[in-house]
Amino acid sequence: QVQLVESGGGLVQAGGSLRLSCVASGRTFSNYHMGWFRQAPGKEREFVSAITGSGLNTYYADSVKGRFTLSRDNAENTVYLQMNNLKPEDTNVYFCAAAGAAYVHRLHLASAYDYWGQGTQVTVSS
Repeated sequence: QVQLVESGGGLVQAGGSLRLSCVASGRTFSNYHMGWFRQAPGKEREFVSAITGSGLNTYYADSVKGRFTLSRDNAENTVYLQMNNLKPEDTNVYFCAAAGAAYVHRLHLASAYDYWGQGTQVTVSS
């Protein structure tokens, strides 16, 4: 079992920045690929970014490419999502997720992940 706890959400003006953190506990962190998804009320969960267990490879949705940066610190069991130049359409609940045995070509799919955090709200005002 892996427990994930997100933090760092909040209210920010358009063009501003936030850094989300996700701390994992329970298993060997580096064994898990990690991802971030976001979800608005009544909509499906949307892929944002993913990083392989080693941290060597990262993947981004087109909508956030060039603005968001995903990194991980395996010694601290933490992944970080740096979000710059935020836009009102980035407003969502952001979820951290861990995938134990997913192929990297599936990391954009919510079904590839085994564990999920509780989510953190990000609100971007115009």
